[in-house]
Amino acid sequence: MRASLRLRVLLLFAAIVGGAVAATLAGVWLGWRRAPEAMPALTVAAVVSLFATGLTIVLIWRLFDENVARVIDRIAAGLRARAHGGVSDGLDIASARHLGDLGPAAAALCERLTTERNEVESRLALATADLEAEKAQLAAILSEIPVAVMVVDARDRITLYDRQCVHALGQVATLGLDRSVFEYFERAPLTEAVTRLQTATDRRFADVDLPTADGLGSVRARIRLIGQARGYVLAIEVDDAVMAERPLVFDFDLIDRAGNGDVADTPLSALTFVIFDTETTGLDTTRDEIVQIGAVRAMKGRMIPGETFETLVDPGRPIPPASARIHGITDAMVTGAPDIRIAARRFHDFARDAVLVAHNAPFDLAFLRRHADVTGVSFDNPVLDTVLLSAAVFGETEEHTLDAIAERLGIRIEGAARHTAMGDARATASVLLRLLPILEARGVHTLRDAVNAMRRHQRLLPDMNR
Repeated sequence: MRASLRLRVLLLFAAIVGGAVAATLAGVWLGWRRAPEAMPALTVAAVVSLFATGLTIVLIWRLFDENVARVIDRIAAGLRARAHGGVSDGLDIASARHLGDLGPAAAALCERLTTERNEVESRLALATADLEAEKAQLAAILSEIPVAVMVVDARDRITLYDRQCVHALGQVATLGLDRSVFEYFERAPLTEAVTRLQTATDRRFADVDLPTADGLGSVRARIRLIGQARGYVLAIEVDDAVMAERPLVFDFDLIDRAGNGDVADTPLSALTFVIFDTETTGLDTTRDEIVQIGAVRAMKGRMIPGETFETLVDPGRPIPPASARIHGITDAMVTGAPDIRIAARRFHDFARDAVLVAHNAPFDLAFLRRHADVTGVSFDNPVLDTVLLSAAVFGETEEHTLDAIAERLGIRIEGAARHTAMGDARATASVLLRLLPILEARGVHTLRDAVNAMRRHQRLLPDMNR
């Protein structure tokens, strides 16, 4: 990322100070050469001159930094947010009164961009309404058929599953797009069956019994190859008396996506994120406990419908009334809920192979990592923090609370959902999805780039990727 305007202005004024010091010292030296006996007077004059000049330059720099450089940075960040982040709110130019017509011109540009975008979105909405209705109808029909359908690509990653798959395999592991099919089935029997089909010349499908990955059972399935060696379809027999409430979930673009050996060099647009939040008995990360975890999965710039995680957690101690007033969770609500050992393991399964995202991640992860010896799981996923990502976009001098960032990005947070784990997770996800295209426009293209961008702002929060 390029050096900020404020830093460049600071360096410019530092150069002016250096030039003033050099000129003053040169004058003293020339005076001393001509009149050595005047050195004491020259020294006093030089000190007074340097002090006065330095103070004047510092004051001018401060005014310039506050009223020009910082304001230009703020306007630039606002323009980025509207150009790449989908923000439609008007640009705040109240602080740009010293910049002449720059503020009004930027506001007019944003207004024009918003108008054009709204017109395009309106036309697209009309053009796609029928397609969306047909897709929803098809999804409803397919999800009512008493056969679980799963589509797997050539990399053995899931690109589609329906609600019956959740019923058939949900107890083995949490269902999720772009997850390995071998999280749900034993590798050897499935691989052998697919290989036999790929080498056969007389048939395109096979009926097999597939042992589940947990070793606790098996399912009867029909495997059918997809043309051009693009993967296969699993049609799994299920009990039609039991129907899990979950929609058809798919992303066929995953079929054509090549794998990346190093996740750090994976483009942000190709990553799977699990955005989460916790509610706790208090703010002491060394003694307090989690009472609720909420999370959503997102990829390719959108949250995945149906792929959510939410659970109350029994903290094993009373919930202080002050904390209950904030998040609304009482002792009665957590009675019978899983303890941190079970809850953390379930959440770890949900977040497997994903980049973890949180607002103030060191706080939330401290509670999970503190119990690693008890839970037996280590949350060592790559981590992104929306506080630090916001600082990379808008600068450290701006406010970076979740509410402030959401307002800056034109995101409306429902009051009733605020300070609940799922509500804050969804709000953080909305913030992340608005920040990512802005970061990419600023040259932050990969996970490694994003981590490096956050490390420039470690004065705000510690780095969780070391």
